[in-house]
Amino acid sequence: MSLIVVRGYGAVSPAGWGIAAFREALAKGEPLETKPLIRPGWLRALPIRPVPPLPHRPSFMAHARLRRASAISQYAVAAAIEALGSDLHKVSEGSVRLGVVCCVLSGGVNYSSRFYSETLQDPTSASPLVFPETVFNAPASHVAALLGTTEINYTMVGDSGTFLLGLALAAEWLSDGQVDGCVVVGAEERDWLTADAFHRFEPGITMSDGAGALYLSRGVERDSGIQLSGITDAHPFLQKRGRVLASRAMRAQLPDSSPNHLLCDGTQQLPRLDAAEIASWADWTGPRLSPKEVFGESLAASGAWQCVAAIDALRANRYAAANVSVVGCNQQAIGAHFVNLNFLQTQRSGLTPSATGARIAD
Repeated sequence: MSLIVVRGYGAVSPAGWGIAAFREALAKGEPLETKPLIRPGWLRALPIRPVPPLPHRPSFMAHARLRRASAISQYAVAAAIEALGSDLHKVSEGSVRLGVVCCVLSGGVNYSSRFYSETLQDPTSASPLVFPETVFNAPASHVAALLGTTEINYTMVGDSGTFLLGLALAAEWLSDGQVDGCVVVGAEERDWLTADAFHRFEPGITMSDGAGALYLSRGVERDSGIQLSGITDAHPFLQKRGRVLASRAMRAQLPDSSPNHLLCDGTQQLPRLDAAEIASWADWTGPRLSPKEVFGESLAASGAWQCVAAIDALRANRYAAANVSVVGCNQQAIGAHFVNLNFLQTQRSGLTPSATGARIAD
């Protein structure tokens, strides 16, 4: 793989809109407050961690494509804009060919529920204006339209590990010269039906919604910032190779523990779901982060948050590298390795720089 660097990142989470709120919540390390999610026909609500409402409506929400867009598209667009930073205008003016990869599992479930409910109750009242928002590709389409890019645009559907597959796809496009940059987004929106389904399999789980995004581009010799060093194979959960063996296979393809290497895992204080990942990383003695313990389970967005958390820690120059371990809810175990090029350079020069903000390298 060519030198691929992370140029920027963004997040929308139960902590708030933007990387600052995400970073603050992760630094505290305490599970965020839950809210009740009403289930139609049920007396008992489900606990979730929703994205809080914005204190004021941002300018991008006035875009014509977002007037009827569901929450998942709003989250995806906000995270992508933050990730692009100052390159946003370069995309719209055409000087940067930007690819888009959007990763989801549930997708636009709220509008799907609304459309089909209206169809069942009275077919003549079902709004055809809502239907385009029910397809999996809606968020990716909205992101591309708002950013002003007409380059290659994919939607990938799968569990939290799918975000890492999205990074691999983006790296391939960049290496092949198909695009100059690529924004990879993982996004989900809250929905009682999805939350109820997961609670039936794991009563202790707390679902959440939001989005995370990475902006990747090709690097140059002696580049600074954060390098996407590699992504493991995707190890599927099969009848003869379940979560434990898949997780071990993923772990074997990532670097060993080191005092200045970070592990960002997907555990969430749920013994049955966490067991395979905990066992696979039992030999890890270095520092670690577990974003799901703070934000909850957000499926495709969770994989994005893990990467955002790892990169934000590297951006602060606290670690030389980071492993991201994702053992998905029902499909695969997959991992990624990021290297802090600034850390290596400053160690050689004897400097200790400070860093703020969400931009990585210019």
